[in-house]
Amino acid sequence: MNIAACLDDVPHPGEFVREEIEAREWSQRDLAYILGVPEQAINLILSGKRGISPEMAKALGKAFDVSAAYFANLQQAYEMAKAKAPDPAVERRARLQNAYPVREMIKRGWLADTDIGLLEAQMMRFFHKNDLADVPYLAHAAKKADYSETSPVQIAWLFRVRQIAAEMPTVAYSQSKLRALAAELPRYMRDAEEIRHIPRLLSECGVRFVVVETLPKANIDGACFWLDAKSPVVGMTIRHDRIDNFWFVLRHELEHVLNGDGRGELDGAQVDVDLEASGSREDLPVVEKKANAAAQDACVPAAELESFYVRKYPYIAEKDVVGFAGRVGRHPGIVVGQLQRRMKRYDWLTRHKVKIRQYLLGSSVVDGWGDIAPVSL
Repeated sequence: MNIAACLDDVPHPGEFVREEIEAREWSQRDLAYILGVPEQAINLILSGKRGISPEMAKALGKAFDVSAAYFANLQQAYEMAKAKAPDPAVERRARLQNAYPVREMIKRGWLADTDIGLLEAQMMRFFHKNDLADVPYLAHAAKKADYSETSPVQIAWLFRVRQIAAEMPTVAYSQSKLRALAAELPRYMRDAEEIRHIPRLLSECGVRFVVVETLPKANIDGACFWLDAKSPVVGMTIRHDRIDNFWFVLRHELEHVLNGDGRGELDGAQVDVDLEASGSREDLPVVEKKANAAAQDACVPAAELESFYVRKYPYIAEKDVVGFAGRVGRHPGIVVGQLQRRMKRYDWLTRHKVKIRQYLLGSSVVDGWGDIAPVSL
């Protein structure tokens, strides 16, 4: 049965009112009298010039001793039959928005706000496919509480990082140079302003470093993936704008690069989500445990931290923390971050955990917080 054709044949509810009147051998004037309305009101309904309001449906139900819903449903069916078909773009936009955070991507300048055909074309270019049905998930090893697949919103963030990184010039990747830099990172951890050097230093090692503001509900801290077998990329969100988080996430991702994690897969990616919350878990994949250990030791040497903790806990004075930070050559905020994780006291000495994003804005490729990275759509 053709439902559309049936809807087109739906009569005006006034015809059913006329049938009820005739069945009782009433006149229009009789029904008007019974309802307490002008006869003209009845005439307009019977002629199809006026619909049946909810109040009239109730009144007719009482007059004819039937359910008021009967007339209300007749009116609704008639209105649905006469309603214009929606723009086909509605369904197509819903399809995109159900799969990906399209509205947010447009807001962030990743996509242009165009008609649906061009929007779909942009989505295909964004994900490097010729058919929307083939828009891929990046091959990845997501690190989440349940190890479920990377969500579409996280995938969109990854592809934005990939899009930006692909247009960044850099020298050939050198694992030996990156390993040497990793060993030298502590010299840049004394002062927050030293972070401004990191993008340049990574570029000199052949690592593309990109900062892209996270998307709502993505919860990504950072990611490591490869454009090809010789082109590593480190993406960070800086969603926790603190000195301790920056260094921990950065060193974690560099460990992935040094280990070649995901290197054997085209567009492979290590996606790190909620690193702070999951850092102490025992069920993490081996690659994540290794990256966490490297990050923790870079922030504060494990043996030094353990010795300080054993000697001072549970009465750790602020002056002792500052003195210890000076002795190991770290900013106090980095030491505080490691001790907070150890003690699970995240409100302790927080004033030392200074903000650092400002030092990246002029020295690295940043996309977000009102700025759009200059790449083609």
